[in-house]
Amino acid sequence: MKKFISYYKPHWKLFVIDMICSFLISLCTFAYPFVTEVIMDKENIKAGKFDLILLFCGLLVLIYIIKAILNYVVQYWGHILGVRIQADMRKELFEHLQSLPFSYFDENKTGTIMSRIINDLMDIAELAHHGPEGIFLSIFSIIAATIYLSIRVNPLLAILLCMIIPFVLVFAIVRRKKMKAAFKKMREETGEINARVESSVAGIRVTKAYTASKDEIRKFNESNKAFQKARAKAYHEMGVFNSGMGLFTDIFNAIALVGGALLLYVGLNENINLNINLGFNIGINEAQLTAYLLSASMIINPIRTLISIFEQIQNGMTGFARFTEIINMKPEKEAENPVHVEGLKEEIRFDKVYFKYSEEENPDWILNGLDLSIKKGKTVALVGPSGGGKTTICHLIPRFYEVSDGAIYFDNVDVRDISFNSLRKTIGIVAQDVFLFTGTIKENIAYGKLDATDEEIIEAAIRANIHDFITGLPEGYNTFIGERGVKLSGGQKQRLSIARAFLKNPEILILDEATSALDNITEMQIQQSLESLSKGRTTIVVAHRLSTVKNADEIIVIDKTGIVERGNHFELIKTNGIYANLYQYQFKE
Repeated sequence: MKKFISYYKPHWKLFVIDMICSFLISLCTFAYPFVTEVIMDKENIKAGKFDLILLFCGLLVLIYIIKAILNYVVQYWGHILGVRIQADMRKELFEHLQSLPFSYFDENKTGTIMSRIINDLMDIAELAHHGPEGIFLSIFSIIAATIYLSIRVNPLLAILLCMIIPFVLVFAIVRRKKMKAAFKKMREETGEINARVESSVAGIRVTKAYTASKDEIRKFNESNKAFQKARAKAYHEMGVFNSGMGLFTDIFNAIALVGGALLLYVGLNENINLNINLGFNIGINEAQLTAYLLSASMIINPIRTLISIFEQIQNGMTGFARFTEIINMKPEKEAENPVHVEGLKEEIRFDKVYFKYSEEENPDWILNGLDLSIKKGKTVALVGPSGGGKTTICHLIPRFYEVSDGAIYFDNVDVRDISFNSLRKTIGIVAQDVFLFTGTIKENIAYGKLDATDEEIIEAAIRANIHDFITGLPEGYNTFIGERGVKLSGGQKQRLSIARAFLKNPEILILDEATSALDNITEMQIQQSLESLSKGRTTIVVAHRLSTVKNADEIIVIDKTGIVERGNHFELIKTNGIYANLYQYQFKE
């Protein structure tokens, strides 16, 4: 709750205005029973004080006009308050997501994360506006109406009505826990169905290619039924809550009516002697009965308001709990006094590095005490069977993941002591799984250097051998490539990714199957460009196509046991080991 309240601080002026206007609206509501009591007073009617009655009616109309203006302020600016708080939360959540480690995204589905950013925060915005306002005004109205009844009508009636309120509160508290659990489950299933839709839409081409539409529909129906079941459970709990509160409301009305009728009977029959001296008249007159019934509605209406906003409060607080779950996730851990490096001067060194992706008790080690040195300016190729840890090595250098044991040194400085920004600025990565952002070709290449000039972008495209293709498009570099570059071929997407790396011009270059999606001719052209880019740089190449690593300064063969061979191409061929067998297998023809 303290965390939730903190989001009001930047908008406290708007919050105060909203609450003051809401408070004044509540005061305006009390004018009606007061004016009704004056108008219905028998003495005023008998005396023919119609000028007084008209005066009070005019005053009531004026109050209602003021109330309408205040209602507009509350409805408009109150919702603006909620929207601004929601925007602040979404900004904080998105920024925090950018700081989370890769492991978080490995374990959480994209659709689930999107659900928390969009769906949950929408409900939080409504809660931010209506929650404090509704709760404050409801409690104020109940207290004020009770005081008004005690002073202007009859204290006994006020006590009579207040007796039922504790029962209402106990019922609400008991049912709240069950509602909270049900709504939390509904939120989780909302995230699951969003994830299912996101995955299915993103993979629609694969689905159609393998005629797997029926299977996708089956999976969606399973998620849909789970969502339906969770939502039904939430509405069941809400139904029990609302029906129970409705019952209390009806009982409240019945008690108000019976109690008012009995005291009116006492007031109209002066010959009744109850022998009770409470310091005030027990009986009431018709005008007081009318004011009493109207005041009773001013107690029951806030209770109804609490009922109507309870679902909103439950939705919002459940969403906020899911919001704080992410906010409380630990971001990538920066060193207390991070070192800033300008570039690699000597070597990157793995010192007895152990690594596993899972924190379970007995997972398989991906790297098991790896010792490896990569000298500055050298091109080192990592080859071997899948699952040996080649890509993992590439991910550990820029600290996408943290080593389980041992250390990686960047010129004798542990990479954990180097600032993320400083370390990653020196590294350029071209991966096998190319990711392109929705946007234009120019925007995607410029991601390598966000302040790049058009000339620099064109130069990078030329070096990646994609400039001619781009200029042949109707809109050239401003061509929209669709979601994840869907309008481009695999080779074209790969070359855009390579152009992005050319533009960054990094100190260290990591090529993780960078030419895997290219045809032989284009691969040769790109390979020449990559070799040109690699000169004077430290380059790490991961490849299964050994034609791309023949010219590497050192080739390291890795399998699940660690490094099994190392040397240049000719040295490894002479040893007639694993590398030689792989090479002969690929080029036996």
